[in-house]
Amino acid sequence: MKPVFALSLALAGVAAPLAAQEPARTVILAGTLLAEPGKPARGPSTILVENGRVVAIDDGFRQSVPDGATLIDLRDKYVLPGLIDSHVHLTSDTGGIAGQLEDVTLSPAAQAFNAEANGMKTLRAGFTTVRNLGDGDGATLALRDAILAGKVQGPRIVDAGVSISGSAGHMDGSLGYRDELHPFFAGAGNTCNGADDCRRAVRLQIGRGADVIKFASTGGVNSRIGAGLGKQMFDDEAQAIVDTAHMFGKKVAVHAHGADGIRLALSAGADSIEHGTILDEQTIALWIRSKAYYVPTLSTVNGYKERLAANANAYEPDVLAKI
Repeated sequence: MKPVFALSLALAGVAAPLAAQEPARTVILAGTLLAEPGKPARGPSTILVENGRVVAIDDGFRQSVPDGATLIDLRDKYVLPGLIDSHVHLTSDTGGIAGQLEDVTLSPAAQAFNAEANGMKTLRAGFTTVRNLGDGDGATLALRDAILAGKVQGPRIVDAGVSISGSAGHMDGSLGYRDELHPFFAGAGNTCNGADDCRRAVRLQIGRGADVIKFASTGGVNSRIGAGLGKQMFDDEAQAIVDTAHMFGKKVAVHAHGADGIRLALSAGADSIEHGTILDEQTIALWIRSKAYYVPTLSTVNGYKERLAANANAYEPDVLAKI
């Protein structure tokens, strides 16, 4: 059996942002090419890449290479386009109480190393683009820029900065901590109360360099309060977030579990719904009329199961009840 290689992995060391320099042209000779979903694999093929983008695919192997082009010979291998993971959090693999402890023990520098290591895991698995939907210290924003500059290897990162919610909402990092620790988390500036304050929170993330804006319209499984998974934001707050992001040309991803919070996000003009766990006919009908994408994040269920199998007390009671 021939080994399988992701196209963008084949370009590691060549295509930006996976390395420091990028030739004007790259020619890839692919023994078997998986180019289009739902269609049979192509046989011997020649792929022409210009400035990091595929511009032509020809049947057979070219006998000559344009002057100045780099040749990558994969005639004995399968080649496929790089995969995209639309929802990751590169700074941590932990959850539950262990994740809560990391919030106050890991330095930004340690989180940056976590992000780099997890970025390389995804790259080696064939994922050449990831959408990182939130971290607390800007580590992944810095990693994104380092990859783009060719300082380190990693996938292309579309980053959301710090995710937004109302105070006491899912993105409020102070939940579950003693009151005197709350000012530490408030420094992130990602919680808002009222439409004007939510506009401020969006502008803060855009000013930090976020590529996409993420907010939570509902509670979350890992929210350390017993407030459920339903709507936890007012209509004018959600609308203010979406309108401000769109004014700056940014897409909006919305963490939403409960049907009422999903409808709130869709009505406000969200570009994607993350999780979308609890659906009803009314919500589905509204979704069909919208242009929003669905990112179901099914792997999170496995994460919960694996952590609980290793430690039955991995989550606090408020979280465990929602799992």
